[in-house]
Amino acid sequence: MRRRLLLAGELAALALLLSASAAHAETVHVLAAATSVDQVLTNVRNWLMGILASAATVFLTLGGIRYIMGSGEPGEIEKAKVAFKAAGIGYALAALAPLVVSVLQGIVGS
Repeated sequence: MRRRLLLAGELAALALLLSASAAHAETVHVLAAATSVDQVLTNVRNWLMGILASAATVFLTLGGIRYIMGSGEPGEIEKAKVAFKAAGIGYALAALAPLVVSVLQGIVGS
């Protein structure tokens, strides 16, 4: 009885997913279309800065947690320092993202 109920639930979920994807396929809209190369590069810069800053924040948080939870243990403190260095590098790269995009704009010629 339990197997039948589980199978019926799986089939219902599959039918729901298939019907939702078919309905969605009919109403696909383009949300953002770039009109120029300059706009594409600006979007790339914004995404790159966001991703790098987010990753750096994660490393900073992990480093802080390791430092606090390390309780003075030298190995854990060293791992925390490595995470802090990685966070610093991530923030530096995020700050340099506009420079990278301007170099790409110079290469592309826009």
